[in-house]
Amino acid sequence: MPYYLGADLGGTKTHIIIANECGQVVGFGKAGPGNPQGIGYEAMFETLSQAVDEALAQAHLTLTDIHGAGFSIAGYDWPSDKPPMLAALNRLNLVCPFHFVNDTIPGIVAGTKEGWGVSVVSGTGCNCRGWDREHKREGRVTGYSLWMGEAAGAGELVARAMQIVSYSWCKRLPPTALTDAFIKHAGAKNIEDLLEGYTAGRYAVGADAASIVFDVAERGDTPAIDVIRWAGEELGEMANAVIRQLEFETLNFEVVMIGGMFAAGGLLIESMRAKIHSLAPGAKLVRLHVPPVIGSVMIGMEQGGLRPTPEIRQTLIDTFPEKP
Repeated sequence: MPYYLGADLGGTKTHIIIANECGQVVGFGKAGPGNPQGIGYEAMFETLSQAVDEALAQAHLTLTDIHGAGFSIAGYDWPSDKPPMLAALNRLNLVCPFHFVNDTIPGIVAGTKEGWGVSVVSGTGCNCRGWDREHKREGRVTGYSLWMGEAAGAGELVARAMQIVSYSWCKRLPPTALTDAFIKHAGAKNIEDLLEGYTAGRYAVGADAASIVFDVAERGDTPAIDVIRWAGEELGEMANAVIRQLEFETLNFEVVMIGGMFAAGGLLIESMRAKIHSLAPGAKLVRLHVPPVIGSVMIGMEQGGLRPTPEIRQTLIDTFPEKP
């Protein structure tokens, strides 16, 4: 029986699964961070090798039993990243075809019914990519957040909220309950101390404060509501850029929402939906509720000549040993 390998190398953890042609997961391995931007390529290989060995041992298989492999790699952003990543993967000594993609792509494969569409990531940061039906064309943004004018993950949401607090302080905007909430969060004495300490680096008001913005908005604070609406519209603009690149405007397709920011739901999602529907009315927004490594092994199946069916996808989900 042929077997297939999927790998998800993220900023905090690495997951490996091995599955048979029916989609049953027979081996699972995990290790620490795998993003080479954070740990380097040598450490990436060591992490990957550790997790692969664990999965093979659990499945009682060797690399010669693997017929196709798919790798999702955080930090694979530009064509110049391909040679060193390929060199690291070649050190695994796989004897099967394999393919590696940016870590936004497997969410599309695993999270949509037909394995193609757009993914919008809004976690600590943000990103957006798309894959066409044939998995030949890819649309993307840079993935470098506010540096490249892309928003919004939790970090960008809080940065925008702090700007609004500043606007309120100088009476550019009306008062906002965000002011007192952030003063309390930072442990500042007052608004002047908050702004001085924030700009001087004494007070850290970062992504972990995103829940404060949502809490204040739920209490009806208009500036906080506007910040969340802004974040949703910005996420929608990223999706629309990818939709234009792939010419999805007139198609029916799914947009997969990935990341903790979407757990807040409501206003953020509705603002994003409205922006996307202004360009692509056939887009359907769905949450990713399965591990991204499911998409990686499905890519591996394609590399081995097996087209994953919805039944195979469901079996992969049902037999995955850890819940997301």
